[in-house]
Amino acid sequence: MDHGAMEPRAADAAEVEALAELWRNAWRDAHAAIVPPDLVRLRTLETFRERIAAGLADVRVIGPIGAPIGFNMIKGDELYQIFLAREARGTGVGARLIADAEARLAANGVETAWLACAIGNERAARFYEKQGWHRAGTMINELDTPEGPFELEVWRYEKPLASPSRARTG
Repeated sequence: MDHGAMEPRAADAAEVEALAELWRNAWRDAHAAIVPPDLVRLRTLETFRERIAAGLADVRVIGPIGAPIGFNMIKGDELYQIFLAREARGTGVGARLIADAEARLAANGVETAWLACAIGNERAARFYEKQGWHRAGTMINELDTPEGPFELEVWRYEKPLASPSRARTG
């Protein structure tokens, strides 16, 4: 893969479908066996398409336009989503995406970022910990679904971020 394709960039509106498919496939790989079957049933390609389109302004992507291999999405003080295509795992794409999200959150004034990780998603947990995040405990996360909020107990990870002003002054 060329180095330019490894740099996070803004998502393009033309890649909503590709991002929805990437998200659905990666979500199923990571979650289908560890979350309640009712949640799996509610996570359709259409719901991923709607969610990615609604949050597109907060999405950053790695990969050529139209062929993303990973993305992140921030929401308030949360690293709301980070997903990689199977072929991107172990290539450094995840580390670049998480660093990009952290930088954006810090630039927005977030001092402590958080993310939710499905209980039992050991691969993701190891990755977050390797990137300097710590498990702060568990929490009930209200997930948006077409049938209304779906409550799921998750691991809450947190990471203190250096604000841009503090980073410059030292």
